Amino acid sequence: MNRPLVSREEVSWGAEPVERADAARNRRVLLATAREMLAEEGADKLTMDGLAERAGLGKGTVFRRFGTRAGIFRALLDDAERTFQELVLTGPPPLGPGAPPLDRLVAYGRARIGFLIEHRDIARATLDGSQSIPAGSRTPMSQLHIRVLLGQMDLGPADLDMLAVQLTAALDGPLLLYLSADDLAEPAPRTAERIVCGWQDLIRRACRP
Repeated sequence: MNRPLVSREEVSWGAEPVERADAARNRRVLLATAREMLAEEGADKLTMDGLAERAGLGKGTVFRRFGTRAGIFRALLDDAERTFQELVLTGPPPLGPGAPPLDRLVAYGRARIGFLIEHRDIARATLDGSQSIPAGSRTPMSQLHIRVLLGQMDLGPADLDMLAVQLTAALDGPLLLYLSADDLAEPAPRTAERIVCGWQDLIRRACRP
């Protein structure tokens, strides 16, 4: 018997830690400033000292908030992940609720691929030697969301838990290779479209009734 990993559609990273008002304000200022600096100068030019100076806050405040330069990018990626999560859980179909589960699964892969490629520079910058892959490139949400959608399909006696693990790996694997590449052989839009087409073909074959 396949017992679902979750019993409802909602899949969450959990509630954000409670912060003091001044700490929450500093976080918003720092993230907004970091985004401005990224847009103007790129990821390579963003430093903790530069961020502190641009935001008008002390270096100690930046260090306590992020710990390392890579921590700045992890915070930026996490913030973007939460926005992506909201689109999946409450956005319009086919990514959000209201579409057939097969269509939602195809749409999820398309959106996830687009999200990671769009944020590839931030994802690469999260690497600080303690991680083997970019932060955010694999989250619990992918596997749980895929498992929920599989459970809504008529797939017979399949091991849905294992199928969810394998489909998550199929979604993550090509993206990790892409995100970790120093030199890209083709433009990002072309790479994204090839990965999307592969995902759509895989899902339609693996999820036949």
